[in-house]
Amino acid sequence: MTTAYTSLLGLALPVTGELSGTWGDTVNNSITSLLDSAVAGTTTISSDADVTLTTTTGAANTSREAILLWTAGGTVTRNITAPAQSKVYVVINASSSTQSIVLRGVGPTTGVTIVQGEKAVCAWNGTDFVKIANISGAGVFTTLNCTALTATADSSFTSTGAVTLSKGTTAQQPGSPVTGMLRYNTTTNQFEGYSGASPAWAGVGGATLSNDTSTASFEYPLFAAATSGSATTVYTSNAKLLYKPSTGEFQASELAASNGLLLNATTVAASYTIGTGYNAMSVGPVTVASGQSVTVSSGQRWLVF
Repeated sequence: MTTAYTSLLGLALPVTGELSGTWGDTVNNSITSLLDSAVAGTTTISSDADVTLTTTTGAANTSREAILLWTAGGTVTRNITAPAQSKVYVVINASSSTQSIVLRGVGPTTGVTIVQGEKAVCAWNGTDFVKIANISGAGVFTTLNCTALTATADSSFTSTGAVTLSKGTTAQQPGSPVTGMLRYNTTTNQFEGYSGASPAWAGVGGATLSNDTSTASFEYPLFAAATSGSATTVYTSNAKLLYKPSTGEFQASELAASNGLLLNATTVAASYTIGTGYNAMSVGPVTVASGQSVTVSSGQRWLVF
């Protein structure tokens, strides 16, 4: 029997009993050195043309190298076609121009684009090559593409840049959300989180505003702890000041006009009922508009003076 070779990297598989006196050359040349290039070797591509990486069993070949370094300086996007196998490549586009390259599988597949100046980690996912990470000039992963990223301890982001969150429309919200999820909603154009005692998606970093003209119960007005910029604290009025959106009524435990003036219009423009337990006063003359009325409940008073 003769030496066999692995199907992926083409490494020698010496058969027991063969290579008497020559096994060292086979191990060194067809196993050790080839593993060395597969782990840390670089294929430099300097010609401005499409390239097909080949696999040669038991010998050096371009598809086995760990790093694909593109240095050509053309302007047309070029393809690097690699064997469709479970292989990870670090692809460095060091083109001297604005040239982009596409790493694709035989077939060919659609592949993944690496723009000029980009360093990317690419892998075969079973049907095509995909980009799984980007690497900054300092050798730090700047983007990481994965289905789920789980941290088992507190995590810190220490750059002076920013973290890009997942984003999508309201219709693209996760189908099985869990509390603590955070994303950017491109439908509402705001950050949102999944939280609450009865969990639901809600805006983060700002309340959703709407013009309420129908609520018939008294609500609590809100007050900000700042007159400009971003308010870090919001207060409610408790029961000291209440507002009814459907009618525009205010209730206050005390009215104090610091300027010394309390104003009322000279025309009652909309019908009104002075309810039980309330009296009213107006400074006249006062005219009730045509078609409108003022109803005074039994036992109550409306004083015009």
